Amino acid sequence: MSQTVRRLEDSLGFPLLQRTTRSVRTTEAGERLLAGVAPAIAELGVALDAAGDLRGTPSGRLRLAVSSIAETFLSGPLLAEFGVRFPDVQLDVTVTDEEFDIVAHGYDAGVRLGELIERDMVTVPVSGAQRQFAFASPKYLKKFGAPKHPRELVNHRCIGWRRAADVAPYRWEFGRNGRDFDVAVDPAVTTNDMWLMIRLAVAGGGITFGMEDTFQPWLTSGALVRLLEAYSPKFDGFHLYFPSRKNMPLKLRALVDFLKERRR
Repeated sequence: MSQTVRRLEDSLGFPLLQRTTRSVRTTEAGERLLAGVAPAIAELGVALDAAGDLRGTPSGRLRLAVSSIAETFLSGPLLAEFGVRFPDVQLDVTVTDEEFDIVAHGYDAGVRLGELIERDMVTVPVSGAQRQFAFASPKYLKKFGAPKHPRELVNHRCIGWRRAADVAPYRWEFGRNGRDFDVAVDPAVTTNDMWLMIRLAVAGGGITFGMEDTFQPWLTSGALVRLLEAYSPKFDGFHLYFPSRKNMPLKLRALVDFLKERRR
């Protein structure tokens, strides 16, 4: 690939990439060229998918951008069963909590909470309604007690989450009697790693917050317990989403029909 790019640069007479011993990035000319040819590349991908669909069998690479907390989709059994049913489809799953245009970034579809999906997208349910809770270990609760109201969380050692280093920690969301509100806890520990949050909470390191599905194994074992249940209403769950039903590739149609079948 690098030799191909160098030959293109020689042909054009200017560099497309700026190279150092540690990194490679596009030059301004490279950015302009990429922006100009990106639509044509996308159209070529659609054409290749359409040509492959003439065989009548779903095939090719299916690129998905999936929220890290979409436990139903990422737990294993769902994707494993899909792979067995459609062996000619190569799943390319990027687990990310960044917000971006999946079409512009070359993804076939995404999975995220319904309330976060743009209204012009086609959606297919992946999970049922969800709930978020605060969680703590019996060890922590024995030593520090349990909060009776979300506002008391500011007096506890909390373990928070944020999706990236340059954004504020996630505000913990609650609701009661049809009124939603959030609490800006001051985390003793903040991370973008849900598994670190869980391990710290299990070890008695504080109260953390997240989706019930994610924490279910530790609830079942008794390592963690739910807190403030009266302030944790249900909300819309996870959905597969994509831009249009028109000219849908067979590989994506296969996933859509598979998810609908599992939800029956």
